[in-house]
Amino acid sequence: MKHKILQNTRKPKGIMGRMVLRGMNAGHGLLSEWAFANIKIPKDARSLDVGCGGGANIARLLERCPDGFVDGLDYSGDSVAVSRKRNAAFLGKRCEVQQGDVGALPYEENTFDLVTGFETVYFWPDIPRALSEILRVLKPGGRLMLVCEASDPTDTTWTNRIEGMTVYSGEELSEKMEQAGFRKIFQKKEDKGWICLIGEKSE
Repeated sequence: MKHKILQNTRKPKGIMGRMVLRGMNAGHGLLSEWAFANIKIPKDARSLDVGCGGGANIARLLERCPDGFVDGLDYSGDSVAVSRKRNAAFLGKRCEVQQGDVGALPYEENTFDLVTGFETVYFWPDIPRALSEILRVLKPGGRLMLVCEASDPTDTTWTNRIEGMTVYSGEELSEKMEQAGFRKIFQKKEDKGWICLIGEKSE
């Protein structure tokens, strides 16, 4: 049973998936707040949270950008439903959430000031393609922030239990971001192994 529940961290579905999404919203709060402390976001920023899960970070972005607009994207239909419910008061006004693939983002070029990815890069099947897509939809000078709780590829605690999960070190992700065309890459690591990487699209 435990193993089956854990599969829903990759693509939440059904009752178990919704349980996992509620747990993510509650359990990743400290990680998110730690990461957001590393970046200043304009109050009128247009933001996108890829792999938005249960929508808690959409809510945080809405709070930080009272004059902005926040999009959420997830390839799980259940995640989209839970995110929409979590942010229902802002839907159609300052927020939209849709189902989609980070490797084929359904947005125009030069749309976003900020793209965030919390606890999601582990499951991207083609990271170079995903980063290329994110770079495309960012405005010149826009930034990508990737945040991971796990950053030690030699620790198989979770990868042995969750199908399709790959853990990357901060150095690996930084190199992939640079290869994709990101500049001014900043990396911060917390003692627990949490990592936050921020990269910028050239002006």
